[in-house]
Amino acid sequence: MKTDRIILGIDPGTTTTGYGVIRVFNNKPELLTLGIMELHKLQDPYIKLKKIFDRTIQLIEEYHPDELAIEAPFYGKNVQSMLKLGRAQGVAISAGLSRSIPIFEYAPRKIKMSITGNGNASKEQVAAMLQQILKFKDIPADLDASDGLAAAVCHYFQREYSSDKQSFKSWKEFIARNPKRIK
Repeated sequence: MKTDRIILGIDPGTTTTGYGVIRVFNNKPELLTLGIMELHKLQDPYIKLKKIFDRTIQLIEEYHPDELAIEAPFYGKNVQSMLKLGRAQGVAISAGLSRSIPIFEYAPRKIKMSITGNGNASKEQVAAMLQQILKFKDIPADLDASDGLAAAVCHYFQREYSSDKQSFKSWKEFIARNPKRIK
């Protein structure tokens, strides 16, 4: 597996889509960029989807990611919302596939668990942990940006530890097996 790589993470949404790009160098992640696609001012739902597609292509052309990690829509009470999120996700996936980038999908709980150790963590907790992991100065005002970044970091962690063929039942077990990784 290629150890030095770039990962684009996307948290799809029809009001705001968050994204984050990390570079993995010498098996350590570093932040390249994060931000949001503001879609709430657009009325036409198809124009929103086009904006997601176009901006994802711009990110791909600027950062040349090796992989795209995306948050899967979760089922809430509103089926219409789920369908809209699925469309937003599909458009971002299509942008990646149009450039032959492998796609990896993660459930929201999986992403939160990977970043914080708690599948029910708040957006604020996820952002604070990302700040610690990647050592960036300011948490973004719009936490959809850090959610996109979380998808990328989750993917880094999944690839990092799945390549070791190790599984861990708890953080305690992980720390016991990896004492040099704790600072």
